[in-house]
Amino acid sequence: MHIIVTGFNHKTAPVELREQMTFTESELGPALHRLRHMKSILECVMISTCNRLELYVVSDQPHTGSYYSKSFLAKEFGIPMGDFVDHLYVKRDEQAIRQLFTVTCGLDSMVLGETQILGQVKNDFRVAHEEGVTGTFLNQLFKQAVTLGKKVQSETEIGQNAVSVSYAAVQLGRKMFSTFTGKTVLLLGAGETGELTAKHLFEAGAKQVIVLNRTLEKAREVAHRFNGEARPLSRLVESIREADIVVSSTGAPTAVIDKDVVQSAVAKRIQPLYLIDIAVPRDIDPAIHDLDNVYLFDIDDLNGIVETNIYLREQESDKVGVMIEEQMLRFNEWLQTLGVVPVITALREKALDIHEETMLRIERKLPDLTEREKRILRKHTKSIVNQLLRDPLSRIKELSATSEREQALDMFVQIFALEEKLAKEKESQEESVRSERCRPSILQPALAGEAAIRS
Repeated sequence: MHIIVTGFNHKTAPVELREQMTFTESELGPALHRLRHMKSILECVMISTCNRLELYVVSDQPHTGSYYSKSFLAKEFGIPMGDFVDHLYVKRDEQAIRQLFTVTCGLDSMVLGETQILGQVKNDFRVAHEEGVTGTFLNQLFKQAVTLGKKVQSETEIGQNAVSVSYAAVQLGRKMFSTFTGKTVLLLGAGETGELTAKHLFEAGAKQVIVLNRTLEKAREVAHRFNGEARPLSRLVESIREADIVVSSTGAPTAVIDKDVVQSAVAKRIQPLYLIDIAVPRDIDPAIHDLDNVYLFDIDDLNGIVETNIYLREQESDKVGVMIEEQMLRFNEWLQTLGVVPVITALREKALDIHEETMLRIERKLPDLTEREKRILRKHTKSIVNQLLRDPLSRIKELSATSEREQALDMFVQIFALEEKLAKEKESQEESVRSERCRPSILQPALAGEAAIRS
């Protein structure tokens, strides 16, 4: 079995292509079934976001699996393979596993360490699992990836430092206000970054957003998103007087807020006033720095914080890299134990066959046994079987994770004379793989073995 990822992201494909090749959540389920029924593809999960599309598949033939993953994309979107194949990356086995771990931890995102991707991976895997197109390998892989992503978020600070101007403004504000709860935000202008900053402040607890704009209709449109109030620019002084935080981004050629306006607005004021100027050219007169109880930050201040925080995230990414390598080792250890699964299954089946034959002989020799007595006999004789198997199964599982696992498995098979059962099982698997209509029954020994381990 081979794990293969075929896909593209913001680094390998232009936005025009990413816009064409994406799935909505409602489209994902049916598309997964079409992918699953492509030749040589036994399991699949698709991660589809605005910045990436990745197909994770399990295939019995690596070259065939990757080819039909590309063919699937061409058919789904009606785009000739030659038009997008140069933007794809194809990774197999260890590289594919590392890719998923890297994506889930936010190291492959447009914004290093962003946390939303973990929820997207978790949701896309949930859809695939519910659609029944995953199996032993991808179930284990994605379970470990999600667990790793959560651990990274809780044990590192890679997602804690603001790396956008709007978040940096909020981070600065926290140094002046222990909480934004109950604060009033004045948004001057209706630019995208200014609106986003106001949104973050509102979500952090600000009680009211006042929007001033040259066009009152535009101010009303933005204010509506925050259940706020739109006002004309003529009410600037009054609005500053009411505000705790002013965010300005008008795009005007000269300063909109001068020192006299702010000095008038903050007269007899007790609470500090926090001014964020994210406009270029600047909206707010730098002379305001001289006023008491007024704190002014411009775009350079915010960019300085962003650059520092990007550096801090890059430092944290080294820790995440170590965690990824640890998870790689764990997954490889799990893969190694799969070799023991058919052997464990064969031994348990042989033991249960012997137990069943023994019970039938007892019932023939003791025909007067009541149903209750039969149940008691069956229960206690089966308990003997399970107790006898416990230690051998435990030891072979331990040995299967060592460098001498092949010799240990061969010896185990010979000691318990399991050759015939394993040969029959192998023949059954090969027959199932030849039938494209079947679910990937080549994985059934692993599934059965896991059940044996749990019991």
